[in-house]
Amino acid sequence: MSTFVLVHGSWHDGFAWNAVIQHLEAKGHQAFAPTIAGHGKGVNKNVNHAQCVQSIIDYIVDKHLTDIVLLGHSFGGSVIAKVAEAISDRIRRLIFFNAFVLNDGESLRDNIPPDSQALFDKLARESDDNTITMPFEIWREVLLNDADLDLAKSSYAQLSPEPYQPFIDKLDLKQFYSLPIPKSYLYCTEDNVLPQGEGGWHPRMSSRLRLFRLVQMPGSHEVMFSNPIGLVEKIIVAGRD
Repeated sequence: MSTFVLVHGSWHDGFAWNAVIQHLEAKGHQAFAPTIAGHGKGVNKNVNHAQCVQSIIDYIVDKHLTDIVLLGHSFGGSVIAKVAEAISDRIRRLIFFNAFVLNDGESLRDNIPPDSQALFDKLARESDDNTITMPFEIWREVLLNDADLDLAKSSYAQLSPEPYQPFIDKLDLKQFYSLPIPKSYLYCTEDNVLPQGEGGWHPRMSSRLRLFRLVQMPGSHEVMFSNPIGLVEKIIVAGRD
C-alpha cells in the first residue's frame, strides 16, 4: 500500500481532497492533504511561492512521512516540483495531475493564456489584498464542466480568494530537472482550463517531464468533486511502482 500526499491547486485548501482520501483509505492506502500556506478561508493571503513550498515541506517532515507518492493538482504542480528539490529522499514518485510543469525561470502566469493573464491581473489589482476571486461562471463552465448546477454551487462555496504573488514568482527549476525521481502525468481529457490541443495540459505540460508515465481519464479540471471514485483508481495507477 502507498502513502499519498495530495497537494491542492488554486482557490482550494486540503478539504478539496476529502472524498478522494476516503476512497484511497478504503482501499488500504494512507493519504494526507495539507493546506498550502496562504490558502483557505480567514487566513493571511500575503505569501509568496517559496512560503507555499515551505509549508508543504514542513508538513511532510513534521509528520515523519517517507516513501511518499506526492501529487500536485494544477498550481500544486509548481509546488511539488520545488518540494522535490528539498526532500527528494522522502519521495517515491511525483504525480502531476492536470498540473503546471514550469520551465526553468518561468512563473505560473507565464504559462496561462493572455486573456487569463489579463483577467487575473485585473482581479488582483481590484482586490484589497492582491488576491484573485474565482468568478462562478468560470468555475461552472471551465473548471467543473462535468457537474450539475447543485454540485457546482456546493463546491464553489468551499473556495477562497487565491494569493496572486505565487502566480507571478519566477522559479529556478534547474535542480528539479536533474532529479531522478519517477514521474507520472495524470490528464483529465475534458479539462478546459488551458486550451485543448498542443497548448494544453497534455502534451504541452506533460512533455516537459521528459520521461514520465501518462495516465488519462475523462473529466474536468475539478474531477475530485465530480468523480472522486474514478479519480482514485487513476491515482493508484499513476502512483504504482
